[in-house]
Amino acid sequence: MIALCAEAGLPTPEFRQDGGQFVQTLRRVAEQVTQPESQPESLDARVLGMLKRQSLSKIEISRGLGQKEISGRLNQIIRQLLAEHLVEYTIPDKPASRLQKYRLTPKGPSWLDGLHRRNKRQT
Repeated sequence: MIALCAEAGLPTPEFRQDGGQFVQTLRRVAEQVTQPESQPESLDARVLGMLKRQSLSKIEISRGLGQKEISGRLNQIIRQLLAEHLVEYTIPDKPASRLQKYRLTPKGPSWLDGLHRRNKRQT
């Protein structure tokens, strides 16, 4: 759980025992639209990080980002990632299908790895 939160750009979860119960606290981070793409927390990097684990629908991505609804910014990011061939449709013949999900192309993980290397050099 800790690794998944770190990969998604979320704060580290908290674990504690309260009485006889185990309590896990997950915190979400509000979307920052003005953040530069070269930063590790950029929205496109967060979306790609989520898709690295599994194929997701747009609403699943939105909820994973801590949003209640699909934002215009998320729609824009998905279109951009599709155009750059970093993600692809799971049902290519029906892009508007209600069952449509998105997955990384072979180019996606390479882009993420390059981003992580650039960010390590900057720190």
